Amino acid sequence: MTTGTFYTHAEFWVAVAFAIVVGTAFKRVVRGVGAALDMRAEKIKSKLDDARHLREEAQQLLAEYQRKQRDAMKEAEDILVHARSEAERQKKEALAALEEAIRRRESLALGRIAQAETQAIAEVHDLVVDIAITTAQRIMADHLDQERAVSLVDQAIADLPHRLQ
Repeated sequence: MTTGTFYTHAEFWVAVAFAIVVGTAFKRVVRGVGAALDMRAEKIKSKLDDARHLREEAQQLLAEYQRKQRDAMKEAEDILVHARSEAERQKKEALAALEEAIRRRESLALGRIAQAETQAIAEVHDLVVDIAITTAQRIMADHLDQERAVSLVDQAIADLPHRLQ
């Protein structure tokens, strides 16, 4: 082998060409791997963004459903309070109506009792009058003579206009 400068040797140029080819290939491989890694990183970033977006939507939906649940509970409580007050009001109205019905029935009963009492008194009065008339007829029939009876009848007829006034 001859000694000379290194760039005069063919091996040097083969090594340089090999380094250029390997460097170019390595550069392309690195670019390809880098591009593949960048694409993969972009996909991962996209999936993370989607996941973050879905998480935010889920949190919004959760907050909305919690708000709706609170509103529904509040509405249920309001309905319950209203139902209780309505039941209390209806109870008071029913009691008032019952008391009024009892008062009316008591009043009707008292009216019927008073009417029955008046009727009983009238019946007793009529019976007493009938007994008195019957007794007076018997006494007069037993103790009056014909002349005295005619004079009493004439006197009663004469007094009749004064008694009817």
